[in-house]
Amino acid sequence: MTNPVIDRIQSEITENPVMLYMKGTPMFPQCGFSARVVQILSHVNVPFKTANVLEDPDLREAIKQFSNWPTIPQLYVKGEFIGGCDIVTEMFQSGELEELLREKGVVAAE
Repeated sequence: MTNPVIDRIQSEITENPVMLYMKGTPMFPQCGFSARVVQILSHVNVPFKTANVLEDPDLREAIKQFSNWPTIPQLYVKGEFIGGCDIVTEMFQSGELEELLREKGVVAAE
């Protein structure tokens, strides 16, 4: 039996080079961790798509199962799970995040 929410996640992370599952929206984040990841992605100037897990309890549970990661936000780049706020913050500070984005062919918006 397929789970339509898992199918949705798979298609979102496949179709969007940078996909962020977060609480709230980029304009109105509903948690500090989600806000920080949005700030980092905005700072590195890559286009990204978001899904608000607070609007969809099924999505909120499914994304945790999908990634086997217990917390939100969750960042995916080219279909690969990168991590949550702490990992993204560390990668950003060390320069790894921009390196990864370049390697994956995700370039800054013009």
